[in-house]
Amino acid sequence: MRQRVVRVALTAALVAVVLLAVPLALAIRSSLYADQRDTLERSALAAAVHVSPDFVRGDPVELPAPPSGERVGLYDLRLRLRAGSGPRSGDTPVRQSLGGEVERGRAGPDLAVAVPVAHAEKVIGVVRASSPAVAVRNRVAIAWLLLLGVAALALAVAVLVARRQARVLAAPLEDLSRQCRAVTEGDLNVRAAPSSVAEIDQVARTHNEMLHSLSELLRRERDFTANASHQLRTPLTGLQLALEAGLAQDDDARLRPVLAEALATTQRLHHTVEEVLRLSHSGEMARPTAGTIAVRQLLRETEGRWHGLFAQDGRRLECATEEPPADIRVPGASVSEVLGILLDNARVHGRGTVHVAVRDLEDALAFDVSDEGAVTGEPSRLFDRGRTGDGQGTGIGLALARELAVSLGGRLSLTNRHPATFTLLLPVDHDETQGAGTPG
Repeated sequence: MRQRVVRVALTAALVAVVLLAVPLALAIRSSLYADQRDTLERSALAAAVHVSPDFVRGDPVELPAPPSGERVGLYDLRLRLRAGSGPRSGDTPVRQSLGGEVERGRAGPDLAVAVPVAHAEKVIGVVRASSPAVAVRNRVAIAWLLLLGVAALALAVAVLVARRQARVLAAPLEDLSRQCRAVTEGDLNVRAAPSSVAEIDQVARTHNEMLHSLSELLRRERDFTANASHQLRTPLTGLQLALEAGLAQDDDARLRPVLAEALATTQRLHHTVEEVLRLSHSGEMARPTAGTIAVRQLLRETEGRWHGLFAQDGRRLECATEEPPADIRVPGASVSEVLGILLDNARVHGRGTVHVAVRDLEDALAFDVSDEGAVTGEPSRLFDRGRTGDGQGTGIGLALARELAVSLGGRLSLTNRHPATFTLLLPVDHDETQGAGTPG
């Protein structure tokens, strides 16, 4: 921006200087030539006063000495030089001046002025004054050089002023840009400082007000999430303890499977609350909760959890557990949550048999969840928070699943519209997973 301001100011100053200097230079040239002709005319008039009418009868004439660089001569009606200095025969200005008018013109390399000498209302001679035109040209050149120097000085001053003004204008904008970069990096406490420019101050005030409102909004959302999570943890923990106590004390074979399933559901709900709370904290998006699980075991647990729900709807769930190596481990709670959202989405919006498959891509694992239905509408908007598509659901599930995938360093996308297939791409480190080994 600084360079742009300087260029604009310099261009404006240059245009102004040109528009002023060119007419001024022409005016200086015309004035210097006119001044020199006026000087010659005064010299000729001063000499004409000393001319006596008797010079026509041959009386000698003594003309006053001309200024340095000038020549003054007296010519008779036959254009002959009778006194002073000049060409021996009268030239065009002398000839025209015989008509009784003062004549100004050029005579070769000289400027010449011819003044008629009259007696008894008759022209009896002509006084001619001349000087070299080169002397005037030299003065014009000197004046133009001075004018050029003044123009250069004006442009230099314009550049200095423009640079200073550019700093005044750019400094608060650069500061505001730094504040915006700090905000993008997660610092919502920065504020733009006031400057001496009213318009920029208005932008800074709006920016600060926006940051204040945004900080308050995020604080309220974090407080709500923390409060909700805290309030859910306590009853969930109590329910989990009650179910564990019931399992330890109840010997009824019919109730134990029900209590065990309720305990497992409670534990999964507890993990879900923890994942949502983790995502709500700024700066922790890339740190999944501790605890990994082998991929085959994850798929077996997923199939066991969701098989009954699909069976109730008269649909099948198939999980491919043979392909991935047994030593690959993934964050259990986070990946399980993503798969749960995708399976619930397939149960509500899909149809037919649902397949869960895992592909080993050497440096990543691809979890494919597909059904026999089709995706309609714009695929890029499926993950927009609040979009429900056909009106069923809240429109939060797929958005939450994508955020969980990003927090794991992976990516969730729709890879096929028919049959509908969602793919979770999850990076894995084979050296690290081999070093961890398979749990016994």
